[in-house]
Amino acid sequence: MSTSESLRSGPAAQEFRDVMAAVMSPVAVVTALDGSRPHGTTVSAFASLSMAPPMVLVSLDERSHLLAVIRRSGRFGLNVLGAHQADLASAFARPGPGKFDGVSWSPSEGLPRLPDAAAWIAAEVDGCVDAGDHSVLLARVTAAELGGGSLKPLTYHRRSFGTHTPLAY
Repeated sequence: MSTSESLRSGPAAQEFRDVMAAVMSPVAVVTALDGSRPHGTTVSAFASLSMAPPMVLVSLDERSHLLAVIRRSGRFGLNVLGAHQADLASAFARPGPGKFDGVSWSPSEGLPRLPDAAAWIAAEVDGCVDAGDHSVLLARVTAAELGGGSLKPLTYHRRSFGTHTPLAY
């Protein structure tokens, strides 16, 4: 077994997963259109990258159908979820097609936008970096808007969804 294989499936891999589970992450649903068909997946690996120009980064699994759609279209939406949207995060986290079945959405900037998200970003891919079993998309923000729903963020910590509670000073 190679070193990379043992890190993926051996004891070190489980320890790494446990360590990363202890890190609180924001939760978003990345979306794109394949023709008129919406695609999306839940991610916790996204971040602000640059302010001038405004850029974000998103990490997607190499096996993701959504990644293939984004590579063709060169664009994606980032629906930053609010604390009230844990069910939506779970629905988009499951593998396979049909994640939009029964989910309302509307086009915004030509991309699928989910209602009541805490924030919305439309982005155009500037670059893609292969990184292990994922690809990191580096993208210019073309639109950004705070949502009409809860501004409390949905977070993922210790393998469950929750939210951030500010400290009282």
